[in-house]
Amino acid sequence: MAAAAVVVAASLLVDRLIGDPHSRHHPVAILGRFIGWWGVPARYPAGIQRAAGVAGTVLTASLFAVPFILVQFAAPWYLYLLLAPFLLKACLAWRALEEHTAAVVRALEDGGIGAARSRAGMMVSRDTARLDPEHVLSAAYESMTENLVDSIVSPLFYFGLFGLAGAAIYRAVNTLDAMLGYRDERLRLGWFPARADDIANFIPARLTGVILLAYFAVKGRFAPAWAALCRDRKKRPGFNGGIPMAVIAGGVGVRLEKPGFYTIGDAERTLAEAGAEIVRAVRAATIIFALAEIAALFLLGFMSYT
Repeated sequence: MAAAAVVVAASLLVDRLIGDPHSRHHPVAILGRFIGWWGVPARYPAGIQRAAGVAGTVLTASLFAVPFILVQFAAPWYLYLLLAPFLLKACLAWRALEEHTAAVVRALEDGGIGAARSRAGMMVSRDTARLDPEHVLSAAYESMTENLVDSIVSPLFYFGLFGLAGAAIYRAVNTLDAMLGYRDERLRLGWFPARADDIANFIPARLTGVILLAYFAVKGRFAPAWAALCRDRKKRPGFNGGIPMAVIAGGVGVRLEKPGFYTIGDAERTLAEAGAEIVRAVRAATIIFALAEIAALFLLGFMSYT
């Protein structure tokens, strides 16, 4: 357990130092290519697409987890401590979230609404071609706040419970949902990974909400954060992503809006004014969760030796 605590801290340090290298050999890039190969609805008759989605999800998650499992259970302790931080880091993306959001902000500050729309389009699935500056920023910050759970808390949570194997399987399921979990021609094929992702994020999303509420309580913003959570968390499709989005929107005092679909929070100020505070809230939640997990792992390790 003590080794696992060290791995959590080291993985976040690695993330902050190197981020996500843009390489086709990155484990998640390889995962994405494999999903792109089999995850084509036209390959399967409509009647077996759900079954194909189940089989493909199980096979994909199993294959992706193999090297993680080997390091977790077969590597000597010194090799584990060397490799595990990099493998866990491959399952999470903290710095990358900030970098993608910052790229949108910089494009707007430089007066390039077209470039900002393009950057935002890399973060969300909606059409960004006609968005005004505030809605471009909203798309970026919506992605950042939602992915606080998907890309940071959940991988750490499942590592804490099941080690590298848990983080790897979670990352595979989340990537499958991101690529196949849409209500279009991929609906049947992506049904199983979408439901699996909902279930996997259920507890981490709520833990994140509690952490964020505590953070905003310290900042003197508990009441609006709580009000936004109660009122707006169900406006976004799904029962997980709306939680961190609503708490951060209420706590910071901004409105996150996907035009024609949902509005979360109240616009006490613009996203341009409050963007830095959103980033700080995501950082705080990440650090608080990581410290709590590290402390719990150290405590469990100490108890196992007494």
